Amino acid sequence: MSLALDHLVVAARTLEEGAAWLEARTGVAPVAGGAHALMGTHNRLASLGPGAYLEILAVDPQAPPPARPRWFSLDDPAMRRRLERGPALLHWVARTGDIDAAAGLAGGLAGEILPLSRGDYRWRIGVAADGRLPAGGAFPTLIQWEGGRHPAAALPESGLRLARLTVRSPVAESLRRRLEAMGLGADPPVEWIEAEATGISAELQAPRGMVLLPEAPGE
Repeated sequence: MSLALDHLVVAARTLEEGAAWLEARTGVAPVAGGAHALMGTHNRLASLGPGAYLEILAVDPQAPPPARPRWFSLDDPAMRRRLERGPALLHWVARTGDIDAAAGLAGGLAGEILPLSRGDYRWRIGVAADGRLPAGGAFPTLIQWEGGRHPAAALPESGLRLARLTVRSPVAESLRRRLEAMGLGADPPVEWIEAEATGISAELQAPRGMVLLPEAPGE
């Protein structure tokens, strides 16, 4: 079994706000993605190189309210208050070729494995029943793409590359050991820091030079 970083998730109140936030920091404007009918969200995307991308995610104002809580804690009142202060790097998603086996090793952190689609893309993804981030966002959401299609392959070159992901959590060492046992590699490197507050940050090589995208602002 192996795990690889699939994409980073930046949440925003609107796609326009999120896209402007990313472009102001990196010089890269994300391109149109699509809608997620089951979750009532939509996105824009920017390439991070082969097999990886950055996603701007927001509630879709044109979609009816979903029958279940939206993913990535977007329905959480605390998350909504956080995003009132601006878009934020929120979470990371790890790709696997066998999500059922990976979920078995992840235990309760994997969530329910759901089949989803967006246009021609099909995937299975772990989502908690209440929509909350696994381990507060320190543990990645698990995803398995189906049909041999991956969004990164269709994205234009952006000049963005992930140099390092930093994960902070009170149980960082435990999470690191679990993910390494599940096959998480060292490219790109993930730095684990034991800290009272949970969050992530990413160092990106961008057209404007090295950029640090901070974790979502705390309460």
